[in-house]
Amino acid sequence: MSSSVKIKTLTIDERQVGARENQTILEVARENGIKIPTLCYMKGLSPYGGCRMCIVEIAGSPKLLPSCMTSVEEGMVVSTNTDRIKKYRKNLLELYFSERNHVCSVCASNGYCELQTMAQKVEMSHVHFPYMYPHLDVDATHERYVLDHNRCIACTRCVRVCDEIEGAHTLDIKDRGIDVRIITDLDRPWGESETCTQCGKCVHVCPTGALIERGKSVGEMSKRKQLLPYLTKMREAHE
Repeated sequence: MSSSVKIKTLTIDERQVGARENQTILEVARENGIKIPTLCYMKGLSPYGGCRMCIVEIAGSPKLLPSCMTSVEEGMVVSTNTDRIKKYRKNLLELYFSERNHVCSVCASNGYCELQTMAQKVEMSHVHFPYMYPHLDVDATHERYVLDHNRCIACTRCVRVCDEIEGAHTLDIKDRGIDVRIITDLDRPWGESETCTQCGKCVHVCPTGALIERGKSVGEMSKRKQLLPYLTKMREAHE
């Protein structure tokens, strides 16, 4: 480790831990075995801070802050799992389910979906918000992959891996809020893409059933675990 890197001391869930000055709260927590849930974050990709599942409380701040985007500070006191945080996380998950059409029983990723798993962990038995039931398209124009907007949570993992790792930047984001969509080649059908390399990275980083590979059964839709170390290695090489 370079002598120019400063070490900061902070407290996370009543545990005193050391961190490098350029680290985020999430990185330090995971290094010390402290679990903070995430949906948009993936090691090896740049942080996005969109899902807000990794929110934490910091003493002296009235706001809940995303741990993946918040840098450590000397003397910082962090709480990761208070009653307030649990309530907000559960509400956020309910909003994800209400804004799109997440019907687990007929989804190709049933049993292999991070959104579904997280809902189970927080014991979300039902949704308090009215379902919006949007009529969203399914882009099945690609010969290998399918993009189902009904199951997308706009985590942008697919966009970031396509840009930062594959270097194609076929995927991008259109609109904002509940109207946000993942698009290909400036909103052309995926099957007409002139930039897609058909590498499949976007499919294997998708936390839900929004991106699937044609002809795969539910069990075969589990993520390729060997891809994650590769992403990390390539990201570190890029930096």
